[in-house]
Amino acid sequence: MTSQRSKATAAGGLGKRLAGHPLLWPSLVLLALLLGNALFTDGFLSVGVRDGHLYGSLIDIAQLGAPLVLVALGMTMVIATRGIDLSVGSTVAIAGALACQYIATSARPDSVVTVLTATAVALGVALVLGLVNGLLVARVGVQPIVATLILMVAGRGVAQLITDGQIITVNSGAYHMIGGGYWFTFPFAVLLAGVVVALTAVLTRRTALGLLIESVGGNPAASRLVGIRAAGLLALVYVFSALCAAVAGLMISSNVSSADGNNAGLWIELDAILAVVIGGTALTGGRFSLGGTVLGALIIQTLSTTVYTLGVPPETTLVFKAFVVIAVCLVQSPAFRAKVLRRRRTAPPPTPTTAGAAPQQQEAGA
Repeated sequence: MTSQRSKATAAGGLGKRLAGHPLLWPSLVLLALLLGNALFTDGFLSVGVRDGHLYGSLIDIAQLGAPLVLVALGMTMVIATRGIDLSVGSTVAIAGALACQYIATSARPDSVVTVLTATAVALGVALVLGLVNGLLVARVGVQPIVATLILMVAGRGVAQLITDGQIITVNSGAYHMIGGGYWFTFPFAVLLAGVVVALTAVLTRRTALGLLIESVGGNPAASRLVGIRAAGLLALVYVFSALCAAVAGLMISSNVSSADGNNAGLWIELDAILAVVIGGTALTGGRFSLGGTVLGALIIQTLSTTVYTLGVPPETTLVFKAFVVIAVCLVQSPAFRAKVLRRRRTAPPPTPTTAGAAPQQQEAGA
């Protein structure tokens, strides 16, 4: 009997831990979206090999969602320090425009050396842009939303100046490999995003870097008193966010073999912020969840795929997406779930005995 009780207690404790795990609800939401698509679309969950690489809707979601995963990853680090980066969309456009402009004007556009040089140029400029954001926030004291809003507006104009207001088209198989190529049957963009996520997880969870970032975001005054150099960490996270956005810009432009300074990365910063929030990272700073961010980005990409699969009219796509996102956020909210459960427990339906006793009490009082 004692052993059975101990087993039941252990099972109950495990269930409570699972219910309170921060990745539970994002995982359930993603699973529900995938199963819903499987019900309405034949073969949605099937994965096969075609033309020497993996093929299927799940592969498309992972490949198309890889740029958003990277942008959201950098946004997670910024939000963990109580900041925000609205300039990632412009950084995406600038990186893609620089790379495509360099390759288009090169004598050997299909050369690996040319592609590597173009990539280095794009990442170098992104590093400078991120450093500018970091210095404005950490040294000058400008509010993060204002500092990054400057580059959000100006950067889009810079991208259009690079492309001269035109769409630059490139014909380079080596460059197409970044966003649309395959390596050992897997999409190269997914593998690249996975490597960046893994390295970020190692640096922030296996070293003191993640704890320092959380301390700066959780309590800046206390972290300053214990000797943490918050300015350097703030500059670092904005540089990291810009580099992630630049890699995403290379993926997006190489996947379509062109650069559009006006539309590339447009509003991706909002999707990135939403992915971070869905993943469980609070906008108030402090603790962050890399796994939750990845799940949030995949949820948004799956939702976009669902919209197109169901044939939702283009003019109502954003409205449909907004309602689904609101529902997802409410389901994940502990306060909302507790309030719903509390109402169910404290407001039972009236019983016949209780209903019949009220008139008798009124007559007795009369």
